[in-house]
Amino acid sequence: MAFRTPPHSARVCDFCDDAQTRKTGQTCSAPPPLPSPPMSASPLGDMHGCFRGASLSPRIDVARRQAGRQAGRQRGRRSARPSRRRLRPCPAGHTGLLAGGAPPRESGAERSGAAQPSPAQRAPTDRGRPRGQGAGGGGGGMEARRALAAGLALAGGLLWLAGAAPLEEAALDGARFGWRNLSCPACKVIFTAIDAAVQLETSLDRIQQLAVSVCEGLHLARPEVCEEIIQLFEPDMLTAWTHSVLRPSEICGLLVGPHCGHWDIYSDWNITLPDAPKPPVRPPVPPRPGAPTARVLFLTDLHWDRGYLPGSDPACKDPLCCRGGQPRGAGAGYWGTYGKCDLPLHTLEHLFQHLAATGPYDLAYWTGDIPAHNVWEQSRADQLHALTTVTALLQKYLGPLPVYPAVGNHESVPVNSFPPPRLPAGNQSSAWLYDAMAQAWHQWLPTEALATLRVGGFYTLRVWPGLRLVSLNMNFCSEANFWLLVNSTDPAGQLQWLVDILLEAEEGGEKVHLIGHIPPSHCMRSWSWNYYHIINRFEGTVAGQFFGHTHIDEFQLFYDEETLSRPLGVAFVAPSVTTYVGLNPGYRVYLLDGAYPGSSHMVLDHETFILNLTEANAAGARARWQRLYGARETYGFSTAFPADWDQLTRRFQVDEGLFQRFWHLMYKGHPPRQPCREACKTALLCALHTGRAGDPKLCQSLSQGLPFPEIQARWRQRRFC
Repeated sequence: MAFRTPPHSARVCDFCDDAQTRKTGQTCSAPPPLPSPPMSASPLGDMHGCFRGASLSPRIDVARRQAGRQAGRQRGRRSARPSRRRLRPCPAGHTGLLAGGAPPRESGAERSGAAQPSPAQRAPTDRGRPRGQGAGGGGGGMEARRALAAGLALAGGLLWLAGAAPLEEAALDGARFGWRNLSCPACKVIFTAIDAAVQLETSLDRIQQLAVSVCEGLHLARPEVCEEIIQLFEPDMLTAWTHSVLRPSEICGLLVGPHCGHWDIYSDWNITLPDAPKPPVRPPVPPRPGAPTARVLFLTDLHWDRGYLPGSDPACKDPLCCRGGQPRGAGAGYWGTYGKCDLPLHTLEHLFQHLAATGPYDLAYWTGDIPAHNVWEQSRADQLHALTTVTALLQKYLGPLPVYPAVGNHESVPVNSFPPPRLPAGNQSSAWLYDAMAQAWHQWLPTEALATLRVGGFYTLRVWPGLRLVSLNMNFCSEANFWLLVNSTDPAGQLQWLVDILLEAEEGGEKVHLIGHIPPSHCMRSWSWNYYHIINRFEGTVAGQFFGHTHIDEFQLFYDEETLSRPLGVAFVAPSVTTYVGLNPGYRVYLLDGAYPGSSHMVLDHETFILNLTEANAAGARARWQRLYGARETYGFSTAFPADWDQLTRRFQVDEGLFQRFWHLMYKGHPPRQPCREACKTALLCALHTGRAGDPKLCQSLSQGLPFPEIQARWRQRRFC
């Protein structure tokens, strides 16, 4: 099935020619509206640029003065004195951003979720002005972009650390570094200072020094790490910033959370579903006794660390440890370590040897994240070396077994940097990565799949008669992908392409498996809601959804959109091979309804295997991969269909022992020291019910009075990657 761009009548914009469409992210031609996600209330309202305090009363105008695309390709510096304005007075009842006061009440329209004004409507003096034509004229635009990009580079480079679980960090020795040290007030101070420095025409070098000083003072990372992060991220961030409409005052809403600022770059949009009516719903039924089954090996988040050094410090100050230094206690184990550490190559090779001896498997799904978490010092050469080395080991030990990969967020450099095709990214495009993947994986993928992989990092192929696979590039749904600040409307047209693939499969009587790296509920809100629409429409065609990224063992349920009560799908989120953070290495095997006419191709059961590091690293011990649990055996399932997983979450509410067993297995047999009770349990149960981002309705029956923003905050705390 060849790659096809949706027809213009249904196409969504990647990078439209019309300037206003490009800014707002609207579709090129509006499809029929679908149910839309609720609009987030603005906790800051119109507080952009509102300050109290004499030190900033003669405020420099913060209107951006970008010099346009051509200037964005230049490295020369210009200067022009910006116009000065008196500080705009804060509304009554607001103490100002620097005084630690509470944000103003949101309006009734914001509380009710009514549509908000577009960026151009809300701030015509700022958003409506072409880049390079700020209040102070066009001069200095390049320097302003580069200075702000320095701050954004620091933010983007450390944003991935938001997944490091505080429960695990509290158990580690040494200073604790990470983006969580950045509070909302501190974030505002940082970008206020950077913005002020821009307006005062401070040099890029001075801005970078400021960013490093702030980073060091807030213990975000060591100064050396901050400097390397800024240097690595600055070119890509600058290009993305040049073509975006993000305002400095909106950055904290992105980095810290919606409680810290409102930003609407990721506007709502809809894909076009087919006119053909949805086929009648037929509940899944168990296969007949003796029907063929298939075993699918599932690998995700390998994270090979070339610098792993047994005996080194596992509790360092860097985002990634076990790479040198003298430990104050026990050093890094030979096979791996509970801590902020990834895996040595000999552990991965030992896993592949084990898999070769314990098969057979019918196929393998491999959902990405090959390089380690030392993102501040990686290069393209490093990423390609990791890709080719691990691919070669898989081919060596698994032989002719078909392996179907998906692209992870750590494959690129900088991390999370995936500009959609047709975006004017120049040398920053992902072609270098997709071409290398196509070359490395050519023995696994047919020609048509390789063609779409080279274009956008996604593909489809027929696994066997009756079953089709779609490998999605979930980086096009990620808020951490800063290239989507330019335009987040169905990047690369991937979801519309998916609709076309599923419609052809439906018409041809095929079932479809979807694989990807980032689970759908971790995606941008509009992307996630559109994906949810697609799963609802094609519930009779999509037989399985398989993801990774979180490093832990969980699942996400999908319900019918009419009542949000009938479970119709489940996205399985498998545990990682890596130990990051504080985990045992692990992998998953799915048992499917097999290849025969009339097969559902659905998951019938799954098993999780681990390498117990406590045992493996003991003196004189031999490393041994062992079965941790089987789903049906552990949870008493007769089948493992969506209704069974939905019922399991309801059993968790009344059976505390069963829930704590799930919590133990979720962390691959090495859970955090602090148990999960009350608010933690409520947030986790809500997460299991939530297959789409930012929907409080899916948690109403579980919330027990816990506000949805607090539930979301707890989700972010336990994300590892």
